[in-house]
Amino acid sequence: MRIAIATLGCKINQYDSAVIRTRLESAAHSFVPFEEQADFYIINTCTVTDRADWEGRQLIRRAKRSSPGARVLVTGCYAQVDPDGLARVPGVDFVVGLNRLDELALYVSRNEVGSGGERIRVGNVREERSVSVLGAGSFPGHTRAFLKIQEGCNYSCTFCIIPTARGRSRSVPPAEVLNQVRALAARGFVEVVLTGIHLGSYGFDLKPRTDLAALLEWILESRLVSRLRLSSLDPREVPDRLVRLVAQSEGLCPHLHVCAQAGADRILKQMRRNYDTAYYRELVFRLRETLPDAALGSDIIVGFPGETEADFERALAFFDSLPLTYFHVFPYSVRTGTPAAVLSDQVPQGVKKERGRRMRELGAQKRREFYRRFIGRRVAVLVEQAVERQSGARKGHSRNYLPVLVHTGEARVNREVEVLIEGMKGDWLQGSIVSG
Repeated sequence: MRIAIATLGCKINQYDSAVIRTRLESAAHSFVPFEEQADFYIINTCTVTDRADWEGRQLIRRAKRSSPGARVLVTGCYAQVDPDGLARVPGVDFVVGLNRLDELALYVSRNEVGSGGERIRVGNVREERSVSVLGAGSFPGHTRAFLKIQEGCNYSCTFCIIPTARGRSRSVPPAEVLNQVRALAARGFVEVVLTGIHLGSYGFDLKPRTDLAALLEWILESRLVSRLRLSSLDPREVPDRLVRLVAQSEGLCPHLHVCAQAGADRILKQMRRNYDTAYYRELVFRLRETLPDAALGSDIIVGFPGETEADFERALAFFDSLPLTYFHVFPYSVRTGTPAAVLSDQVPQGVKKERGRRMRELGAQKRREFYRRFIGRRVAVLVEQAVERQSGARKGHSRNYLPVLVHTGEARVNREVEVLIEGMKGDWLQGSIVSG
């Protein structure tokens, strides 16, 4: 069959979609862009906000408009949290929860409702103690590969529904992680990004207990891939051992995304975060001292319930004072079922939008300042397939996540080359190949 898949949300969802695609391609199905007509549509949903749920429903409608006779299967976090509600949405044929790849593949292969008329397959994610979704073989449009090594979260942040959707924190055993890295290396990937819902808690549930730094040491010793990158971490889960490893190892990319979420202590407390601004400040300055050229990023929520203008100005000044490289800024969006959703002092939408604009402007200023430091310097760039339309230059990223445009041919795609940075074009650095 011709299958189209759409993915909403985080890198974990992207990884899960890659696993689904690999499994179905092995059964001789082919994939087409979601905008094209297909026999079967798979929508991998996010449920982090009420708007994310709405976006999932919009994709269902788009699929049915494109191919009225096609089957539509919905999976992902929205399917896990509200399967009955999703099943009632017009156009939905099947609803499959998280980590149920065999049943998803069965629905696709049958292309019909089972003999018992069942349309919903969702388990109790809170009872799961392992991570079963592994085996992504391709990542269309990506030079780097993603590998999920941890699932679930034990925190209870007031704005977040993910522990309900994904369950408790659980980890992939180190030997299985190494096998997956070996398989990705055999497929030609030079860079692997380790991802998880709560990555810093990796290994705490395993017997014997281990941690993320120990896993990284093992992977690096294997020398299977030349570039290993981490996705986001919580501030309390960046130990000195991990920082030293980033500083000393050539294979571990100097790029840490450490989520602050807020820059005012009162708001951090309202969010139930387990640190304050003093702790986060000390951490970021320690990281910058040890890793002077590292990309240091953060997630920031603006307009959280109860955030006053004074709170926001305090947060703006706080993040301005930090040696961060970039921000991912999110105006707070209500998620029904979370404690924050029922707070009475919700911030008006227009105010949230304006605060988001100002925080993004600050982040853009910091990013440009960081990039300019590298003009005239040489960096190792992994060349990607994508080409910038106007200049014809290929895109790529350095180990510390600098976006670089470089003129080179197809032969250097998925190869690391040394590039002399010569200037900037918009949000990208430009350079010429020195060697590689």
